[in-house]
Amino acid sequence: MRKYDDNPLVYVDRSPIHGRGLFARQPIQAGALIGEIEYKATRKNGMHVLWIWDEETERWNGYDIKNELRFANHSGQPNAEFWDTELYALSDIATDDEITFDYQW
Repeated sequence: MRKYDDNPLVYVDRSPIHGRGLFARQPIQAGALIGEIEYKATRKNGMHVLWIWDEETERWNGYDIKNELRFANHSGQPNAEFWDTELYALSDIATDDEITFDYQW
């Protein structure tokens, strides 16, 4: 079994955007849950760290992503979005399309 091959909806492959990317294994409908990050909490920035604003504590929480969702690349016109630690499709995603989200730099 290949590493990062547990999610039935997605796979990791070479990306024309950057390095490796996250791709749809099958069609994914808008609004569908693509997956939830597996992570280790961190206070240090890094290549696969997702920063999420916590309104209750009014601070940024760092999540060092350990599963295949770490390979979702940035796009100014994303087809997915993180809602807390879950990644959802913003639009219909065709088989083999790269799944991207807006890093909101």
